[in-house]
Amino acid sequence: MSNLDESQAAQSVTFSVRNGVAWIGFNRPQSRNAMTWEMYDALEKHCDQLAEDDTVYAVVLHGVGGEAFVAGTDISQFSGFTQPEDAIAYERRIDRVVGKLETFPKPTLALIEGACVGGGAALALVCDFRYATPTMKFGVPIAKTLGNTLSINNVSRMIDMLGVARTKEALMMARLFGAEESQAAGLINQLFDADAIYAEVTALAEAFAKRSPLTLQASKALIGRALEQRRLPADASDDWVTICYMSRDFAAAVDKFVNKTPFEWSGH
Repeated sequence: MSNLDESQAAQSVTFSVRNGVAWIGFNRPQSRNAMTWEMYDALEKHCDQLAEDDTVYAVVLHGVGGEAFVAGTDISQFSGFTQPEDAIAYERRIDRVVGKLETFPKPTLALIEGACVGGGAALALVCDFRYATPTMKFGVPIAKTLGNTLSINNVSRMIDMLGVARTKEALMMARLFGAEESQAAGLINQLFDADAIYAEVTALAEAFAKRSPLTLQASKALIGRALEQRRLPADASDDWVTICYMSRDFAAAVDKFVNKTPFEWSGH
């Protein structure tokens, strides 16, 4: 990143370490913490650095502002997509960042308030533990919003966590899951009131200091290996990524978001 990009990322992704726990905050509350390219880069950089930091034993991801964890990727960034390579490169980039978080060798906790959708859902899914307030809404409503598709890896992650039936509801019906239903489905580990969740997640994260680091690393790595055996190559979704992102529907949906223009789905 350039110096300007790094400055923007530092403002939009907060970072601190307290009592051995790293806190990474997504800080664009005016946009419900929608992720920019710089924010994805910053998250990846933090993961690389924290993986080698022996003074940090757990990481908490959270949204700033109380209204959202992350409400997807900033849609305005898609307006420059004109070639199939743009779409494939974007999905590979998301796979890389999400994969970096998924294989991070220390416990990761997602503290979720409000919207956890799109790219935010992908990030939350690969955290080891998810804690939420009753306002949480989880899903990937792209069938209503953009008309694009997830990569095969992120579809696989959804199936792993939600099962086939709920994944179809999330992707095909654009259904958002509430906090209590998400907890019943096993997606959310525990619900807390908004005024208590930061203290509760702090205690849960700090408790990892009293557990065997090697057992934590081994458990996470072996679970990851088992899941990896069930996944297809990254290029297994390139055909549908290209079709969806290069469609007139996708271009019209992005234009609606950026320029407030009307459109109707055409299927082309």
